[in-house]
Amino acid sequence: MASFPAQHSYPSNVQLPRKLQRPAYAEVPRQNIAAIAPELSEVPMDYVRRGLKLQANQMLAGIAALSPSHLPSSMPRSQLHHTPSLTVPIRPSGSSSSYPTHILALSRSSNSSDSYVTLVATHSLILASNCASLPRLPPSASSHGAAVSVTLPVLPLTIPAPAAFSPLHTFLYTHSAPQLLSVLLPAVPGSFLSTLTSPQALRGTLASGPALHTLSAHLMASAPGMGALTNVAQNIAAVWRNAVALGVHDPELWDCLDLAWEVILGAMNLGAGAR
Repeated sequence: MASFPAQHSYPSNVQLPRKLQRPAYAEVPRQNIAAIAPELSEVPMDYVRRGLKLQANQMLAGIAALSPSHLPSSMPRSQLHHTPSLTVPIRPSGSSSSYPTHILALSRSSNSSDSYVTLVATHSLILASNCASLPRLPPSASSHGAAVSVTLPVLPLTIPAPAAFSPLHTFLYTHSAPQLLSVLLPAVPGSFLSTLTSPQALRGTLASGPALHTLSAHLMASAPGMGALTNVAQNIAAVWRNAVALGVHDPELWDCLDLAWEVILGAMNLGAGAR
């Protein structure tokens, strides 16, 4: 049986919408790019994003090189105001790496009841080039040479669902529809993911009723129960809320979210009919 994610603390009384509404398109502010990479301030944004996608493996390797013993996944909110930066040792790596520039301290709101914030190492240029609603990020003074550690500024950021930030964050680097769908739909067949070789293939599936039904039936049959399906739906909705809040307008991201949503709603309808 497919492995379904553990239950996050999503509200149990949330009404699931029939469609995930896409926000009105907005391009990322040019001044946000100029603030952290002045040399790119006049470069077309599509070109910047394509160049960053080519560097995704190096950037992700740079994040993976940070010693987890010195970069916890969370921090007590009470310590946030006393922690303007974190110095994190770098583990030896045989590959070429581009180390992150900042650490995000994620919470649902500045006055939420969360006692902890979620810490995520990131590259400011990835966020600035993909998130139209993000505030201007301060430049990082971290050293990316042959250092044994990096000192990264800690930036508080409020988003609707910190627990669901990871899939979106990874997509901003890789722009991989198959990788994102494999997280959003834990039982999606690998044979299907291998067909998603272009945005057109993704949209073709989205427009095919029989293909959607097949995927929904597979997901329903793989789930241990309706509770697992509801958790999948709430996770997809949480990723959607984060994308809306940050102003991510990548068309392939939205096609992935639409496809995942149609499949999970279809699976829940099939499951309800079988009870």
